[in-house]
Formats: sequence, C-alpha cells, structure tokens
Amino acid sequence: MPLALLALAIGAFGIGTTEFVIMGVLPQVAGDFGVSIPTAGWLVTGYALGVVLGAPLLTVLGTKVSRKKMLLFLMGLFVVGNLLSAVAPSFGVMLTGRIVASLAHGAFFGIGSVVAADLVAPERKASAISLMFMGLTVANIVGVPLGTSIGQSAGWRVTFALVAALGVAGFLGVAGLVPETGRPESRNVRTEFAAFKNVQVWLAMAMTVLGYGGVFAAITYITPMMTEVAGYTEGAVTWLLVLFGIGMFLGNLLGGRFADRALMPLLFTTLGALAVALLAFTATAHDKVLAAVTITLIGALGFATVPPLQKWVLDQASAAPTLASAANIGAFNLGNALAAWLGGVVIAAGLGYTAPNWVGALLSGTALLLAFLAAFLAKRTRTATPQADPIATPVTAGLR
Repeated sequence: MPLALLALAIGAFGIGTTEFVIMGVLPQVAGDFGVSIPTAGWLVTGYALGVVLGAPLLTVLGTKVSRKKMLLFLMGLFVVGNLLSAVAPSFGVMLTGRIVASLAHGAFFGIGSVVAADLVAPERKASAISLMFMGLTVANIVGVPLGTSIGQSAGWRVTFALVAALGVAGFLGVAGLVPETGRPESRNVRTEFAAFKNVQVWLAMAMTVLGYGGVFAAITYITPMMTEVAGYTEGAVTWLLVLFGIGMFLGNLLGGRFADRALMPLLFTTLGALAVALLAFTATAHDKVLAAVTITLIGALGFATVPPLQKWVLDQASAAPTLASAANIGAFNLGNALAAWLGGVVIAAGLGYTAPNWVGALLSGTALLLAFLAAFLAKRTRTATPQADPIATPVTAGLR
C-alpha cells in the first residue's frame, strides 16, 4: 500500500478524535456551561449536521483546485474550529467551533476516499479505503480515551487544544506524503451531480444514515448510561471507549477485506447483527461485563459497514465519484445527528438512559431492509441487462 495512505490516516486520526471525544467529556462540558445532558448532546448533533452540509458544499468548491490542495485547506479549517472550541466562553461559541471543525470532516473523508482508491489496483480499493479510515478507528483506541482522560483531569479545553495540534500534524502529513495529482478535466459541478441520477447511490446513503446512525444512538450517551445504569465510575468510561475503538478497528479491517470479495452478503450480515446487538444492549447495559462486551461488538459491527458502503458509492458513481463519496460521508453524520437527537428525545421523555439502544436497533434494522431492496434491484437490473454497464458491475459482483 502507498505511503500516502499513512498521511490520510493521520488526518483521519485527528478528525476521528474530535468527533468522538465529546462523548467522553459530555458531562463536564454540560456542567461548565450549565446545560442539561440532552442539550449538550447538540454538540454531537451540531457537528454531524455540519458534516452533512460541509461535505457537498466544500467538495463542489474543491472542484476548482487539486485534491491535495483541498485536503490541506480542510485540515486548516479543522484546526481553526478546534481552537475555537478550546477557548469558547459560552455554549453557543463552543457549538460554533464544533460546526466549523465539522465542515472539514465530510469533504476530507470523501476526497480522501477517492485519492486512496486511485492509489491502488481496482481489486484493492475497499482495502485502501479501510486503511485511510484506520486512522479514525485508531483514534478511538488511543486519541479518544486519552482525550477523555485529559478532559476529566486537566479540563476539556485542554483536550480540544490537543486535538487542534493533531490537525496540524495531519496538515503536515498531507503536505509531505500525498502526491499532487492535479485537477481532472472531468471534475465539474454538472458531472459530479450526475452521479445522483443512480437510485443505488441514494439507497446506499439511506443505508448509511440508518445503519451507522444506530451506533451513535447508543454511543452518544455512553457516559451517563455506563455510570448511571451499569455502575461504572466516570474514569472507567475511558477504557470502555478503548474497547469501542478496538471493535471499530477490527470491524474496519474485516469490512475492507471482505467488501472486496462479497459486498452485499457482508452488509446483510453486519447490519442484521448490529440491530441484534443494539437491542441486546438494552439488557446487557445493566451488567458491567456484558456491557463491555456489547460495546466492543457494536463498534466492530458498526464500522464493518463503512468500507462496503463507501466502496458501493464509489462503484456506482465511478464517472464522477468525488461529490457522491463526500455526500456519503455526510450521510454517516446525518445518521449520527438523527440518532443523537432521537436518543436525547427518549431520555428527556423519561424512558431511561438505555432507551437510545432500542432506537439504534430500529434504525439499523431498517437499514437491513433497504439492503435487501438494493440487492433485489441490482439482481433485477442484471437479469434484464446481461451486459451490465461498467458502473453497476462492481456492485452486483458482490451478489454472485
């Protein structure tokens, strides 16, 4: 694998840390600003919505420059947003900083996915994408727990200042290792939007919203759930987040490996198992050992869906993949926003801290139904047109 993938993974590490570390310090942030836990959850929802808006907007603007220059700009924006969060004098300013940082998220992973896929042979694209996303999963093993521990001891402002420093490291990595490929002539707004004429692209994004959103329904409120229900101390949440990160790391690797072999069967398996695990978490959250096992499993199953869904979008929009790829990253975070909001709603309604788990199970189960629909439509298209077009072939190949 090219060394440039390491640079993309470094950037992903910083972005992954800032995205997930807020879960570990949510009670501290809420206490400092004098807001409730559900209100503080808007720091998760706001970030996710910023990704949804920033992904297509900045990707479209980026069609005028090279992909490397756009990646550098995005890392700079990420640094600014996290510095603003670190010095925020009020909850509103903190939320603004989160949104500024989030604008870089979707476009970075969207453009980065295209760059990663272009660096390797066609049969290794999902593996290359998973290696870039490895930075995000490692962030959940190292960055997020460390940031949570620092936030609980030295203050959450220090955490976000250190995250900004990670952004600087990501900037330097992209500058030094990612090759300058230039701007392809085909990259214009009309060409990029044409990819959305394919219904399979929309189905993939819907599966992304609902499937991965199910994970965030549970994980957003992991700190109060584990301290108030399972009986863990606040400090133990750090190690629970490590387990979640380990699960993500393993799921990402396996997802990338098997997506290159059998894409749709992998989605059927992971989405179905994820729905079951989330539903079970409603009960296992009351036991320390079972809760820890379930958290690891949710991380693995949830992130095993990322490489296949991202590869599916790239395959379906192969003529103009950049905007579709970024939009799918936005879809991941739209699911995060939806799930975090729904989780806050059921908690505020007095249903308890475990209620977000069955919300997540419902979301992931719906994604599984959409996967069956997408497979049915792909099979019908293949039957009706034996000579499949080049865009559809990579997707339907996983169904054989």
